Amino acid sequence: LFCLANTNYERTHTRTMLLARGLQLILPLMTTWWLMANLMNMALPPTINLTGELLIISSVFNWSNITILMTGAGTLLTATYSLYMFLTTQQGKLPKTTTHIFPTQTREHLIMALHTIPMLLLLMNPGLIMGPFMCYYSLMKTLECEPKN
Repeated sequence: LFCLANTNYERTHTRTMLLARGLQLILPLMTTWWLMANLMNMALPPTINLTGELLIISSVFNWSNITILMTGAGTLLTATYSLYMFLTTQQGKLPKTTTHIFPTQTREHLIMALHTIPMLLLLMNPGLIMGPFMCYYSLMKTLECEPKN
């Protein structure tokens, strides 16, 4: 998301999100990158952020029951802000201060692809980041999870 915010800044020369609205009309492919990044940030299934949030929430809940309220509020706030940021930057009318915006360059799409591809690969093989916890937290015990004698 920081990379996408920087590409918006390079075009609009402002860090104010309200002045960067309506970019969906001008940069439709960049809107696709914004949508993918925001969906992954909101921890929708089956992204790796969901796995991380579930592990954090369960461990914090085991530590202290009252922290589930703070963790839930933080998760809700993150998802709400991600959706707000996407809608603010991509929807609406173009402001009058936006006179000309340069089209996206290949390097920007390459940067976004290089950010997204590792997340998609980890999504297909979560065992790379879960390691030994994969068997411990697995709902279905498989033969691979059993200790070898």
